Amino acid sequence: MSEEVASSRTKNEAWEWLKALGIAVFLAFVIRTFLFAPFIVDGDSMQYTLHNQEKLVVNKAIYYLSEPKRGDIVVFHAEARRDYIKRVIAVAGDTVEVKNDQLLINGKAVEEPYLEEKRKEAEEMGIPLTDDFGPIHIGEGQIFVMGDNRQDSHDSRAIGPVDLDQVVGRAEFVFWPLSGIRITR
Repeated sequence: MSEEVASSRTKNEAWEWLKALGIAVFLAFVIRTFLFAPFIVDGDSMQYTLHNQEKLVVNKAIYYLSEPKRGDIVVFHAEARRDYIKRVIAVAGDTVEVKNDQLLINGKAVEEPYLEEKRKEAEEMGIPLTDDFGPIHIGEGQIFVMGDNRQDSHDSRAIGPVDLDQVVGRAEFVFWPLSGIRITR
């Protein structure tokens, strides 16, 4: 094999590697920007559903096709440099309130099985899990969110309803730590 053929083959192989790397970087950018993103839970506001420092995948594309639903766990822009993760409690047109530690949506009691452990803890301490509030009407283009750890959550009770354009996406599954891999529903 001549030196010229070997040099041409090396250049072609380098070009192919550069193209593959460029495509990979482009695909990673598109996926991260429009489809999925990692998120690290910061704090205990979603305890026991999610735990501090767990890493999860957020589906950013889901809300291009539909709006958040009651029960979805969403990530949203809460502050200029900080995103929050909370559960959707009420959607546009709903009226939400808590009376005697019971969540009411449009005047009807709502079961919250994801609060079972926290509710037991609150009962043992002789305090309500969720203090009374409301009624609050949720406007068009908004959602009302609360953390599952109601006694330690800075959520719509303090910051008000969240505009839909602030929602990043829906939490899909925990991927770290490996021993805690699970779907986040």
